[in-house]
Amino acid sequence: MTKRRSLEELTLLDRFLFAETMEDPENLRILLEIILGKDLVLKHLPQTEKELRTSPLNRMARVDVWGMDEEGTVYSAESQKRNTGNLPRRSRFYQGMSDSELLEAGEADFNRLSDLYIILIAPFDLFGKGLCRYTFRMRCDESRDLELGDGAVRIFLNTRGTDREGISGELAELLEYIEHTNEKRRVKSPRIEKLKNNVEKIKQSGEVSVRYMQAWEEKIYDRMEGREEGIAIGRERGLREGRQEGRREIFALLQKVKREMKKGKDAHEIAEELKESPELIEQLMGELRD
Repeated sequence: MTKRRSLEELTLLDRFLFAETMEDPENLRILLEIILGKDLVLKHLPQTEKELRTSPLNRMARVDVWGMDEEGTVYSAESQKRNTGNLPRRSRFYQGMSDSELLEAGEADFNRLSDLYIILIAPFDLFGKGLCRYTFRMRCDESRDLELGDGAVRIFLNTRGTDREGISGELAELLEYIEHTNEKRRVKSPRIEKLKNNVEKIKQSGEVSVRYMQAWEEKIYDRMEGREEGIAIGRERGLREGRQEGRREIFALLQKVKREMKKGKDAHEIAEELKESPELIEQLMGELRD
């Protein structure tokens, strides 16, 4: 079972902290400018945990952060701690889903499609070349200097890259900071120092701390819901009417279990106190225990 870490222990590779940080357009601008090596001005407020879907029956995509600059270029960025083995194709799916939102119904001119950057940041080398940055554009096999020019770029950043040729010192420092956000390290770049200060403010925010706890509790419910015992619990409690009611029940029970755990009670004592099964209480205690 994964140990729940404090908000202070998170890094920008953790999706929660990444999304909270990139909600601030200043932070997203700093990130994009350093990665792309150009100045830009964001046109709209960034959207975090943005859902992309072409139909209720089709697979949905959820991106960590989505933004657009004044020139109409779209940026989709996310952090990814685990190599799921499907990231290149997932980036292709994200590209297609993003494109589907960029033209209005009936628009015949595909040249009106915005330029698009898909950016994925990870603490592993997806392609095994030791590079810090892998940038992909459509090229012709028969003439490698010929680009398709479709305006789509996919960038994979490796925070543990050893070959820094072709990237700026500032980008190298940014990648180190992203992986080691939870460490007290000095940075040289004024822009990264600004980002660092903003992240510290986020970590010290009481409101963000509450959101982090709520997000963690929702993950607990999601895991329980997918298990046979979770489904059985839902049926016993008469939660057939909807998922949201089930969430409220579980959240309330979690809080009660947490209070009883602080009193030093074991699972059987808590089960008797709350009139629940020991198996359910043990499961919840496991989720709550650091």
